Amino acid sequence: MYTAVEGSRVPIRMWADPASVEDQAMRQLHNVANLPWVHGVAVMPDVHYGKGATVGSVIAMRDAVSPAAVGVDIGCGMSAVRTSLTAADLPDDLLKLRRRIESAVPVGFGLHKTPVNPAKVHGVGGWDTFWKSFGDLHPGVQDLHDRASRQIGSLGGGNHFIEVCLEQGGEDEGRVWLMLHSGSRNIGKELAERHMAVARKLPHNADLPDPDLAVFVAGTPEMRAYRRDLFWAQDYAARNRATMVALVKQALKDVVPQTTFDDAISCHHNYVAEETYDGVDLLVTRKGAIRAGSGDLGIIPGSMGTGSYIVRGLGNTSSFQSASHGAGRRMSRNKAKKLYTAEDLAAQTAGVECRKDSGVVDEIPAAYKDIETVIKAQTDLVEVVAHLKQVVCVKG
Repeated sequence: MYTAVEGSRVPIRMWADPASVEDQAMRQLHNVANLPWVHGVAVMPDVHYGKGATVGSVIAMRDAVSPAAVGVDIGCGMSAVRTSLTAADLPDDLLKLRRRIESAVPVGFGLHKTPVNPAKVHGVGGWDTFWKSFGDLHPGVQDLHDRASRQIGSLGGGNHFIEVCLEQGGEDEGRVWLMLHSGSRNIGKELAERHMAVARKLPHNADLPDPDLAVFVAGTPEMRAYRRDLFWAQDYAARNRATMVALVKQALKDVVPQTTFDDAISCHHNYVAEETYDGVDLLVTRKGAIRAGSGDLGIIPGSMGTGSYIVRGLGNTSSFQSASHGAGRRMSRNKAKKLYTAEDLAAQTAGVECRKDSGVVDEIPAAYKDIETVIKAQTDLVEVVAHLKQVVCVKG
């Protein structure tokens, strides 16, 4: 159940203990809840401070949208695929499997030498129409077509990952899953930053308590341009994940040829959707939150050493049918680098085939909230379908 935090123009419904939320994040939430366009705000248990708008927030607006409430990684989200394998089918040397995945999917700032053939991405069509619409995007990104085309099917860095996981408990104990987390790569970032800059200069945003909360309003050319680019970038992110799923499936089959796969589960967690609540048509922004409509399958990952959950939404309208997108950070990347060493990372990721060097110390499990606590805080939002624990983790 949520706690209603008063003191703003609209109440803030929190599935987190208000006392545990950083002061910076709480100020952000009050600033958002005071905007004249806001219909309601819901806060997930993985909430933490973010640029412009709080990570783990769901903001429902009437005839307006704030690009900072989406974030710069437009369409970032998760995909997961259950395989026919069990733990006994995996090779003893998981390093070979990790290397095979890393050779198939560029990580960090990497990109493919040539674009991935769309024919490899089964079940996803409309590629010609998708790329033809690139010319309609913001003029400032028109020289990025080649880079964008070669980054389809690439992971990125930071908290993005590809994992091989084992199901925990139940009749499918030990079943192998593939899971990945990524978004719209550089092109999404470039589009987001350009539109944020436009929004900050609009007269109706002049007196906002935080200029990063600048909004576009319905019926304006700026809103039309942002929505066009936003929905294109969300589509790009979904296609990027679908392409990576195809590449990782093939990488696994290269090592274990008999593997077959169920249909993929996929969900955005940085995006905008048109939805209706209380009889009002709204633009619902989820920044670090997934849709959890009744029956919706979603993915809530923990950290690179703890595991993840496949969940089914319960359709709770109090949260605007939303749930958390992960465990959520409990400390900044800089703080994690100061507090922990590569040796700490190795200890906290024992049993996981992954990078254990200083370059990914900021992703150490201790930098994240406890995923079990986060799941328990939202039993009225989702039900658990499967609990997964990674045995291979690829980071950028």
